[in-house]
Amino acid sequence: MTGKKLEIKSLRKYYGKKENVTKALDGISFQVVDGEFIGIMGSSGSGKTTLLNCISTASRPTGGKIFLNGQEISRLTRKELDVYRGRQMGYLFQNFELIDNLTAEENIMLPAAIHNAGGRKQRMHELAACLEISDILGKFPSELSGGQKQRVAAARALLLNPEILLADEPTGALDSKNAKLLMQKLSDLNKEQKSTILMVTHDANVASYCSRILFIQDGVIFHQLRKKTPGESKPEFYERIIAVLAQLGGGSANVL
Repeated sequence: MTGKKLEIKSLRKYYGKKENVTKALDGISFQVVDGEFIGIMGSSGSGKTTLLNCISTASRPTGGKIFLNGQEISRLTRKELDVYRGRQMGYLFQNFELIDNLTAEENIMLPAAIHNAGGRKQRMHELAACLEISDILGKFPSELSGGQKQRVAAARALLLNPEILLADEPTGALDSKNAKLLMQKLSDLNKEQKSTILMVTHDANVASYCSRILFIQDGVIFHQLRKKTPGESKPEFYERIIAVLAQLGGGSANVL
């Protein structure tokens, strides 16, 4: 790992006015180091998705600052913001968001077509090999399983080598077998290609693939948990995650 990739400073997002104000984010600050795989956990309504929406610029913060590679995103020009959204950030959604009348390969290559980024065929095939979808590139989404669709979506999100991948409950629509496979592949991408990943999840098993967890409650970070060593086993990290979730009044009974 090298320097800071993403820096969040006193980020606030409020809804409503006066006595009816809801503080979705209430002064969150943290840093993401280049090559980290960070999980964001918390109960429903804690501010997890709002945080990703602010980072992606889908939602405008009430206050605070967001920096990518030292550049404050609120100061970006419209052209720079298009680059930020389209090439510096990758997005992995819960419900895949694939285009039905495009093949898997065409879906993966879509960002290159939109942003006039040529020469991405080799990158596409490398990602397809890593995600084990090389044999389905000619198929349409209707012919794919949920797990295959999400791995196609992951390849699409990573095609342009984004600075950071934002994943919002990426296993939420998958069964346990496909969830485990997807997380193994995201972990491989993080380790082998040094992909920086910021992932929202409610599942402690999914979170155990990360190197660090931020726990959010009522719009603030109330605890952070980091693997004791890079070699700490998933079951050990899982148990420590469960212990923190118990303080939040939640947990996960699913086992990957």
